[in-house]
Amino acid sequence: MGFKILSSELLDQYRKALNESPLEKLDKMKKYDMPVDYFQFYKSVSSVYSSRIEGEDIEFDSFFKHKFMGVQFKPDYTRKTDDLNAAYDFIDENEINLTNVRKPHSIITANILPASQQGSIRTNPMFVINNDDKIEYVAAEPNIVKTEIEKLFDDIDLLLNKESDAYEIFYFAALIHLVFVKIHPFQDGNGRTARLLEKWFLMQKIGRKAVAIQLEKNYYKNIIDYYQNIRKLGLEYHHLDYGKSLDFLLMTVKGIETEE
Repeated sequence: MGFKILSSELLDQYRKALNESPLEKLDKMKKYDMPVDYFQFYKSVSSVYSSRIEGEDIEFDSFFKHKFMGVQFKPDYTRKTDDLNAAYDFIDENEINLTNVRKPHSIITANILPASQQGSIRTNPMFVINNDDKIEYVAAEPNIVKTEIEKLFDDIDLLLNKESDAYEIFYFAALIHLVFVKIHPFQDGNGRTARLLEKWFLMQKIGRKAVAIQLEKNYYKNIIDYYQNIRKLGLEYHHLDYGKSLDFLLMTVKGIETEE
């Protein structure tokens, strides 16, 4: 297809690993009657569990009461999740491209980064440190970050203008998430933005039904596998082996089977 950074290398294996189309699985999901707006409910789910992956101490029950019932909590308890929820509102109304991705990142990091770093591509080295205070991953070097992220969004644009079947859509949505987080283009908020980007791509390709795909909750429920599957590719950006990414790419679509 002329990709600059993405690859369809594992697409055949991806298809063989699934018993049915991801869209068929999605259509079989049980639909619940809700006393609140359907789409806002699932955006709240996304916001809470993506926040929890990053260590935020926020419970869905509390955020639901805050969001839909007017229950007041201390501002620090809900602030970052409110920001993330606003970013999910933004992607609901805007096209996915490199210019636009800066805006939800700015929203997400409003209470994380100084204004000068919100939505700004980093120009410094970046190391991801794990819970043992060891280097988990060395991200793309500062001199190539801009070029690499431009390649990714050129490929996204290519995919958005191409007819794709359901397998391709879910495969590339997860791969976009993975490549973005490996580039690590921002100072902080990369994980939250990567998960939002996966959801955004799905929404652009299959419509608003994608809002109900609880990929963020699935990643949180399988958080050990989530980080292990990211880690499998390697320690340094220039030595990443995307041939080892199949387990990660399958996480969202396999999670549809177990969504509640």
